[in-house]
Amino acid sequence: MFLSRGFIEVTLDDIATHCGCSKSTLYKLVDSREQLIRAVVVHFFRRATEDVEREVAGATGARDRITAYLSAVGAALDVASDAFMADVNSHAAAREVYARNTRIATRRVSELIGEGVAAGEFRPVHAAFAADMAATMMVRIQRGAVRHEVGLDDASAYRELAAMLTAGLQA
Repeated sequence: MFLSRGFIEVTLDDIATHCGCSKSTLYKLVDSREQLIRAVVVHFFRRATEDVEREVAGATGARDRITAYLSAVGAALDVASDAFMADVNSHAAAREVYARNTRIATRRVSELIGEGVAAGEFRPVHAAFAADMAATMMVRIQRGAVRHEVGLDDASAYRELAAMLTAGLQA
């Protein structure tokens, strides 16, 4: 429900009806609507991280691993509606969860670049700098700037980032 409708306009009554339970049952799980929203967003990104890492594990070679990573991030975000992503960006706690996951993704991209440089698959670049450059775009994607200024949704933007980054690193 949250992924398709977002969460700002969803009431606890809506959630209880959707789940087939009472509001009092919901309050046994969380103390407030805010905690529920945060839990939903944390769950979304936790599941997305598991899916992304599963894709990376199946890839061989640095280029394919980075492409798998960033493309899988895009695919994970594909399931979220524009309403959900807009709500994440407008809600402080949800926005912080997304920002934290973007920082984690930046570190992971840096690791993958470093592995590619060490293996000779990428030209010798400063991995942290290349990852920081990617992170700049990842933050712009996360904050909605790419969607607003370029017109790409988050998923498409991550796929474009993967293509550009790996082409620029090629040995």
